[in-house]
Amino acid sequence: MSKFDVIVLGSGPGGYVTAIRASQLGFKTAIVEKESLGGVCLNWGCIPTKALLKSAQVFEYLKHAEDYGLKVNEVEHDFDAVVKRSRGVADGMSKGVQFLMKKNKIEVLNGFGKVQPGKKVLVKGEHGDPAEYSADHIIIATGARSRELPSLPQDGKKVIGYREAMTLEKQPKKMIVVGSGAIGIEFAYFYNSMGTEVTVVEYLPNIVPVEDEDVSKQLERSFKKAGVKIMTSAEVTKVDTSGDGVKATVKTSKGEEVLEADIVLSAVGIKTNIENIGLEDVGIAVDRDKIIVNDYYQTNIPGYYAIGDVTPGQALAHVASAEGILCVEKIAGMHVEPLDYGNIPGCTYCMPEVASVGLTEKQAREKGYDIKVGKFPFSASGKAKASGNADGFVKVIFDAKYGEWLGCHMIGAGVTDMIAEAVVARKLETTGHEVLKAVHPHPTMSEAVMEAVADAYDEVIHL
Repeated sequence: MSKFDVIVLGSGPGGYVTAIRASQLGFKTAIVEKESLGGVCLNWGCIPTKALLKSAQVFEYLKHAEDYGLKVNEVEHDFDAVVKRSRGVADGMSKGVQFLMKKNKIEVLNGFGKVQPGKKVLVKGEHGDPAEYSADHIIIATGARSRELPSLPQDGKKVIGYREAMTLEKQPKKMIVVGSGAIGIEFAYFYNSMGTEVTVVEYLPNIVPVEDEDVSKQLERSFKKAGVKIMTSAEVTKVDTSGDGVKATVKTSKGEEVLEADIVLSAVGIKTNIENIGLEDVGIAVDRDKIIVNDYYQTNIPGYYAIGDVTPGQALAHVASAEGILCVEKIAGMHVEPLDYGNIPGCTYCMPEVASVGLTEKQAREKGYDIKVGKFPFSASGKAKASGNADGFVKVIFDAKYGEWLGCHMIGAGVTDMIAEAVVARKLETTGHEVLKAVHPHPTMSEAVMEAVADAYDEVIHL
């Protein structure tokens, strides 16, 4: 039986980052993976979806070339080639993680890992007998998968999850997307851009329901303008897959409606991968599908830890990575502070993009803050107008009393690359006046942040 200092179960952006940091800190480290290194994020999530979305964006640019004074004849797309490019990007990233494992002298244990009492892990490969390994510290980072609703069972052909949505052999003519979180919205944008007739069905009153209401309404306008049908306060109660396509019964305030499509994409959240990994054998406590951990990701059983989607924090790749680093640094005896889950940025990579951090306007008011709100539309931005992407705005929320930056909400081209300014500023407890007096380069999209802050303090110049 091989002995390690740290064994990590799962090699997604939580697991592989944790393993690298553990190795950097001098721990003899192993990582267990049943499929491909990089987990869902690199192979079936964050990275390949961005490749699909980039193809859609380039296709849209070509279709609107005349808007830029250019002529392009007969713009066509090759759906198979778009999917193939996406898979190639994912494969390249997975190979990159393989290189990082070798570089950091991390042993990769291929197979399905199961935690055992006495700080042991049983790894069962595809072939051969299970092998047992031990470690002083075992970190569970097994992630999550597409959640299935009883009314929407996935068959992998007509009712699919995100995984199948990335590798369809044939582009559907009509698609129903159930759920309008980041996954649902990104696929709705991609397939609509490629020419599929898309309907989004959202149970709550607004699409992207975790976002500020102004952002939700703007995105709905942009999507409708692009030809996406949006149904909010709506629920798919049943699906009939017996015919050539799918018939989905949708319940709304006006009654029931039957929608027909080739494919239904279920994007109604995630289910954690905590079954059959030995939690019950060890006695690790679980509550509502999540492993219970303290501020440093220790479970109730000494020597066992959990990070990423299997724990109660936000199910985001960058959160899993941050949790894993914090976890092993604490194990190494370093001075670390608990993660501030109120300062985690969220991004949706449709077009226009959506990015946010902190409190929405509604949340700030509900918490009793006296607030200053500023908003700057990209229609007033020289860079946005020159780029041909003037949809959207930047919205900022400040505490009127102390100038604390409570929230920042953006919708527009490239805003997922801009939100980090607000994250860093909030981390440094920057006030509105300090942001206002920090000179932003002209012409850039980032000027809209400064202008939105100026609007909050009645000093806006370009409105």
